[in-house]
Amino acid sequence: MRPQAPRIRRPGCLIGLLALLGQAQAADLQDIPRLEALARSAAERELPALTEHERLVVGPLQPRLQLDACDGFIHASVAPGLRVPGRVLIELRCESRRPWHLYVPVRVTGTVSVAVAAHALVTGSVLTAQDLRTEQHDRSELPPGYLDDPAIAVGLTASRGIAGGAILTNQLLLGRKAVERGQSVTLLARLDGMSVRMAGRALSDGLINQRIKVENLSSGKIVEGIARSEQIVEIIFQ
Repeated sequence: MRPQAPRIRRPGCLIGLLALLGQAQAADLQDIPRLEALARSAAERELPALTEHERLVVGPLQPRLQLDACDGFIHASVAPGLRVPGRVLIELRCESRRPWHLYVPVRVTGTVSVAVAAHALVTGSVLTAQDLRTEQHDRSELPPGYLDDPAIAVGLTASRGIAGGAILTNQLLLGRKAVERGQSVTLLARLDGMSVRMAGRALSDGLINQRIKVENLSSGKIVEGIARSEQIVEIIFQ
C-alpha cells in the first residue's frame, strides 16, 4: 500500500483561520469607545453644564490599550484629589473575575464669556457699565481670577492702569472696604465639592476681592483668604 501523501492546507483556509483567531482575540479585549463614553457620562455629572461654546474632551486613551474585556460591571467615579476648574479625573474600575482600573482625564474646552475693558482705564477709575463689554475667549488662556460677568466690576476701582480690551481680573480691581481689622468674620472653605464654615477674626482691613490674613478661632491658625463680602472670607488653598 502506497503511503498517503501529506495534506497541504490551502493558503485561503489558513488566512481564514488566522482571521477567526484575530477576531476571537479582539473579542477578549475591552472596547475603548465604551470606556470613553463611561468617562464622559461621569464627567458630565460632575462638571457644570456646558455652554453652547464649550465641549468635553475625553482622554486621550491609547487606541491600542490592552485591557481584558470586563465581564462584570464597570464603575465610573471621580478620582480623589484636588479639583481644577474645567477638569476632572475619572476612575474606571472593572468589577469582575479579572478586575482592572484606569484613570481617564476629561476637560472642558472652548470659549467662555469674560468681562473686558471697553477702553483704556487709568488708575483710580471707578468703573461704570460703559467701561465694560463682554467677549468670548479660549478658556485655556484665561488669567486667574477673571470676571465672567461685567456687572461684578461696576462700581469697583482700577488698582492700576488697564489697557483697552484687557481681560478684567480680581487683581486689577478694588472695591469698597469690606472687612476691618479685628472684625468677626465667617471663614468659608471649599474643597472636593464640599464647603465648611468656621468662625474667624480679620487681622487686617480688606477690600472686596482682596487677600487678607485671618485667624481661625477654632484652631488658632493664621490663614489667607479673600474678602468676598462684609462677613465672608474665602480660604485659599495653595
